[in-house]
Amino acid sequence: MPAVKESPGKVLLTGGTGFIASHVLDCLLDNGFTVVVTARSKDKGQRIVEGVNPEVRDNVSFVIVGDIAQDGAFDSAVQSSPPFDYVVHTASPYQLHFDDPFRDCLDPAIKGTTGILASIKTFAPTVKRVVITSSSAAVLNVAPDHLPIYSETNWCNVTWAQATDPAHTYRASKKFAEKAAWDFITTEKPNFDLATINNTYTFGPLPRSLTSLDSLNTSNHRIRDMVLGRMKSGIAPTAPVFTFVDVRDVALAHVRALTVPEAGGNRFYMVGEFFSNAKIAEIIRKEFPELEDKFPPREEVRSDFPEDHWGFDSSKARRVLGVEYTSLEKSVRDTVESMLEREDLMGGKVER
Repeated sequence: MPAVKESPGKVLLTGGTGFIASHVLDCLLDNGFTVVVTARSKDKGQRIVEGVNPEVRDNVSFVIVGDIAQDGAFDSAVQSSPPFDYVVHTASPYQLHFDDPFRDCLDPAIKGTTGILASIKTFAPTVKRVVITSSSAAVLNVAPDHLPIYSETNWCNVTWAQATDPAHTYRASKKFAEKAAWDFITTEKPNFDLATINNTYTFGPLPRSLTSLDSLNTSNHRIRDMVLGRMKSGIAPTAPVFTFVDVRDVALAHVRALTVPEAGGNRFYMVGEFFSNAKIAEIIRKEFPELEDKFPPREEVRSDFPEDHWGFDSSKARRVLGVEYTSLEKSVRDTVESMLEREDLMGGKVER
């Protein structure tokens, strides 16, 4: 009989129903890890487990965590037998409209982050490293005060006084949550170290557990809307973000950041390349000619990519983590393909 391959470790993955988390989960399982995901309900947890490849389903389970902003929300989740070796924290709200900026965004992001770190320090002393999903929002300045080039050395210039302005609440939540994490490492000196992944707009294939296209991650909405013909009367403006990264590259970065020794203590700004909605439309029309009637006439589609756009340096993830960025063409093609395969979400089969 072949020898049983030893697992490289046990991982707690928070925010298990999220787009990025679903791909991180696949990547962890593909690399032999044992994974426990957090979900807000039993139904959602079961859906996550049922959505993974049946061949590795025995290596994943779930634990219920309700309101992540509550004190001690993760106390029981971080306790496991056998104990955890690593934690990947992706759970954080993404929305742009708030009834209450603190309740709906700032508290879950900031208190959820410091709360899980405190729980790990107290109840999970075997954890060696924590990887947190941050965002390019914690890196990029508020327009028009852009720098010529951005990398993980930069921090967004949003202030706490601006945090309750809905125009700035999300980026403030990402900046101050990540700042709080690094401050925790400095002041509390836990047994584990930290790495953060600061990804920009993230495209890529649909997660298998997705139950509605309305629940698709915001970055992918533009691709979804083109495929559904919602931009037939005109391609929507691209602004404010013209940079993208493929979700599979982001997932791999999370997994590599767990185990590459040099990753500890580092931020990783992840950008694959520039894009525009017009460029995405061009790719879809080329790769999927059967969708031509979903678009406006070609002569009416103009790129809105600004000539004076700032630049980026995202080479650190390639250098330290060995990530090779997926092209826009492949990312868009694979994303559309994953949509067309989901007849249950598309309202029937799209003729090819």
